[in-house]
Amino acid sequence: MGSPDVGAVVQVVGYETVPAGETDHAALLLASDGAVTRESLAPGTELQYRLDGRHCAGDVTEGEHTPCDNEASPYCDRHTSRWACARCTGECDLPLPSCREEHAVYLAAFAPATFKVGVTRSWRLDTRLREQGADRAAHLRTVEDGRIARQIEAEIADNVGDRVRVPAKIRGLHLPVDEDAWAALLAAHDHRETFRFEYGLDLAERPMAETLASGTVRGTKGRVLVLDRAGSSYAVDLRDLLGYELADGGTERALQSSFAAFE
Repeated sequence: MGSPDVGAVVQVVGYETVPAGETDHAALLLASDGAVTRESLAPGTELQYRLDGRHCAGDVTEGEHTPCDNEASPYCDRHTSRWACARCTGECDLPLPSCREEHAVYLAAFAPATFKVGVTRSWRLDTRLREQGADRAAHLRTVEDGRIARQIEAEIADNVGDRVRVPAKIRGLHLPVDEDAWAALLAAHDHRETFRFEYGLDLAERPMAETLASGTVRGTKGRVLVLDRAGSSYAVDLRDLLGYELADGGTERALQSSFAAFE
């Protein structure tokens, strides 16, 4: 996929948080006249987009975009997919083919000391952890299907929790993992292996949460994009960009500067 045509209407219609290969990077998916292109979010990339109007991001299937003019964003009701397993606790009849695949149950840690339990198909474990931006993780068990995995997850979630919101992840972007707290959690759960992830953000202070597409890419962590601009760092939830039309040129909004910008 190349770059969108200059002067054409360009809309953010998706994002990729996990590189497809060792030489690839996270990316925004941009659509123009039905064609979808990748805007690399490799560290050092200069983004110079202004966010214009926002409406439903439509549908992307096999690399082609079907636009939608409905005002609801990021998706209207017609284009909102509802994952059947989102709140499943294992009291089901395995409704999806993927439910019958082998599943892994895991713990994930987000700096400094926010933890969650989760499940995924076992072959996607590493990918799923990177998608979430986990700093540490532990593979607890592998079971024969998703129903058993959800039952185990529900039991552990009573004490650990099973969801971490993006704002909580942003609050810890500049902090190390509390290794003592993570070790204590691991000591309470049998596990097969552990994971340690590094994202190279190297932040001295917490970046400010903003919705913008202008600045120098410092890096990504899960679906959080970190941009440097005018001496400050900003954390952008990539989902918050979905549906926006883009124009050339940086943001015209006044942005709050971090204290570091004045040192």
